[in-house]
Amino acid sequence: MPTITYIEHDGTEHQIDAELGTSVMRGAIDNGIPGIDADCGGKCSCATCHVVVTDQWWSKVGTPGDTEESMLDLNPEREPHSRLSCQIKVTDALDGLVVNLPEFQM
Repeated sequence: MPTITYIEHDGTEHQIDAELGTSVMRGAIDNGIPGIDADCGGKCSCATCHVVVTDQWWSKVGTPGDTEESMLDLNPEREPHSRLSCQIKVTDALDGLVVNLPEFQM
C-alpha cells in the first residue's frame, strides 16, 4: 500500500497507508484525517477536499481536469499546485506522496 502524508495547516503530520485504486480524499476520510470535509462524497462537485500538492509530487499527481478546474476556480485559497483530493487516484507511483491541507475548506 502506498504511504501518503497529510500536513495540516499548523504543521501536524498524519501518515497513512492508502488502498490502491481509491482516492487521496478517501484515504483521509477512512483514516480520520482532520481538514478534509468531502461534503460531496468525492463527486467533484464541491471543493471541500482541497489539498496543495508539494512541488516534488506535482508531475506525478498531474494537473486538474476541466471539472476540477471549475471547482478550484471557486476557491479563494487556490494555489498553483492545488488539487481536489477526490480526483487524485492512489497508485503505486504515489507512494510517499505529501499533501498540505489548507486552514479552512471552502
